[in-house]
Amino acid sequence: MFSVVIGIAGGSGSGKTTFARLVIERLGADNVLLVQHDAYYKDISHQPFEVRAASNFDHPDALDTALCAEHIRALKAGRTVEQPLYDFSTHLRTGETRRLEPRPFIVVDGILILAEESLREQMDLRVFVDAPDAVRLERRSRRDVVERGRTPESILEQWRGSVDPMHRAFVEPSRRHADIIVPFESMNEAAADAVAEYCRKIRNPEV
Repeated sequence: MFSVVIGIAGGSGSGKTTFARLVIERLGADNVLLVQHDAYYKDISHQPFEVRAASNFDHPDALDTALCAEHIRALKAGRTVEQPLYDFSTHLRTGETRRLEPRPFIVVDGILILAEESLREQMDLRVFVDAPDAVRLERRSRRDVVERGRTPESILEQWRGSVDPMHRAFVEPSRRHADIIVPFESMNEAAADAVAEYCRKIRNPEV
């Protein structure tokens, strides 16, 4: 199977996952596999919870990118893989896996995917979703309170201690590798239309 790989990056809270969903809707959910980089956080179960919670999860070293890249290569080659499942409330892999099967389009979503050459080189299109710091912090806070059981104080502490410094060190510079930079201001329907159309043409150039 020939798969078209679309990488969608951007800072934490930039709206990249929302944009990825818009692209998936246009390509047809049955035709698309979503691979999220943050499913590949390294196994640190040997550390106590207090140490895990204080870890810098926004540094590239926190992620098993080699395994993620290996899985994408396998999917492009038509093979099924078992993706680890991660629990953000405990900072642990659950021990279970999610079966990923090849599809015509693969969307890779993550803040650091354009900072990693092993992932970039497999992408047919690289997208960076851009948003101001204040917007990203507000969105991240809402998500982490609701979805990850975090307190506002812990979110702000992590933002100042690691999220923002790592954004400036790794995420923001990676935008230079993007083919398209998408602004945050709206749902970006037109941008999603363009990305989907471009990817369809890669897969079916004669259409």
